[in-house]
Amino acid sequence: MSLKSLGAKIFASNVTKRVERWVKNPIETQNQVFREIIKKASGTQFGKDHNFTSIHTHSDFVKNVPIRDYEELKPYIERVVDGKENILWPGKPLYFAKTSGTTSGAKYIPITKESIKHQIESSRNAILNYIHETGNTSFVDGKMIFLQGSPEMQEKNGIQLGRLSGISAHYVPNYLQKNRLPSWETNCIDDWETKVNAIVEETKDEDMTVIAGIPSWVQMYFEKLYERTNKPIGELFKNFQLFIYGGVNYEPYRSKFESLIGRKVDSIELFPASEGFFAYQNCQSENGMLLLLKSGIFYEFVKSDEFFEENRQRITLKDVELNVNYVMIISTNAGLWAYNLGDTIQFISLEPYKIIVSGRIKHFISAFGEHVIAKEVEQAMQEAISKTDAQVNEFTVAPQITPEGEQLPYHEWLIEFEKEPSDKTKFIEILDSSLQKQNSYYFDLVDGKILQTLNITAIKKGGFQAYMKSIGKLGGQNKVQRLANDRKVADLLTLQKVGL
Repeated sequence: MSLKSLGAKIFASNVTKRVERWVKNPIETQNQVFREIIKKASGTQFGKDHNFTSIHTHSDFVKNVPIRDYEELKPYIERVVDGKENILWPGKPLYFAKTSGTTSGAKYIPITKESIKHQIESSRNAILNYIHETGNTSFVDGKMIFLQGSPEMQEKNGIQLGRLSGISAHYVPNYLQKNRLPSWETNCIDDWETKVNAIVEETKDEDMTVIAGIPSWVQMYFEKLYERTNKPIGELFKNFQLFIYGGVNYEPYRSKFESLIGRKVDSIELFPASEGFFAYQNCQSENGMLLLLKSGIFYEFVKSDEFFEENRQRITLKDVELNVNYVMIISTNAGLWAYNLGDTIQFISLEPYKIIVSGRIKHFISAFGEHVIAKEVEQAMQEAISKTDAQVNEFTVAPQITPEGEQLPYHEWLIEFEKEPSDKTKFIEILDSSLQKQNSYYFDLVDGKILQTLNITAIKKGGFQAYMKSIGKLGGQNKVQRLANDRKVADLLTLQKVGL
């Protein structure tokens, strides 16, 4: 065993013991986080506006601080972006994580010196937990790759601006720098396809032991490695032992991954976001992720089926139930207060508190990490209709992850036309172009050759009505689901298709 492996095992044991202490005291841990962040932010503009000095209990918090999403919190965030201090959190944030907005362009998520510390520790602890559980440390002597965004930063009113994965690249510890790939220069390449090709050249002859990234991007990397070397990944990287992922569900990709690798490898699921690092998989033999309760984040939960009701109930950890869909609401040491992240989760264990990500509170497609929402597809359709002679009765959109043959995956638009477009190619081009303009993640996936442009399946007239009747939802207040992250609706609708 190398000195680095031995050190990793000792470090993993110490960190795991610290984690176990708060795991055994979950409610008091969350109460402590609540008290600390409320006290720290009581002198901020947000704290003054919401009477933080009078908040002593969760019920006080509920009375004073309503649930908000990004758009509703935006007036405060805009003041932070303008360089104002002590607005949501004392001082200024260290960074803004720039993400794709759903209604008004880019979103700027503040990251403070307190919150970045927990982001980095949580990703580190996920690996240390794996080491402690399995006893496997040999991978620490090999090369590790994290497929991520560019680490190059911009500046906005004295605050560094970039993507979360790029920000995190600045915090790789010194003892891992020699193991880390790709090179800084390659990581800074903007064009994704060029970047992946460069990564392939840098890594194909290395002893890669850990590979991390969103499954769809890693799959592309694997496919290019195979094209370049004509070897299964497991043969090319004989000591490849651990795949770390987050962002999208791995299961649709698992069989493809194992085929490309040629064998099974261990994996760790993470639940990070620009707003915080919420959970990581802490057991190789069980599903679900350990909810991180001592990371500067106070959690509230609202049942998904009650979320849009006027008298929705906000509960804390002590009142959650197993296998119930909850919208996760967070208050953080980055200055997000009663913030609707948009994700829905289910608890699969209460001792310890473990979760799975069950989806989003609103319908969406994110099979590849694109986060496409209803507004975006509806606007794209509106543009296509306005610029062609097509007339559309109804439509829905779903991902096609496993197309026939060698095709790339795509979004399938199932459309019932009243009048089909005379120029079908133009109609498709307008749809796809509009979606790419609205959603930078979708643009990146198409531009990076992860997805092909959308495909259309024409549904015969009356097909949507027949579908709604078949599921017992014809008429009344029932609506066709505009888009979905699976193919349950699409597969039933294809029974009503016609050629296009």
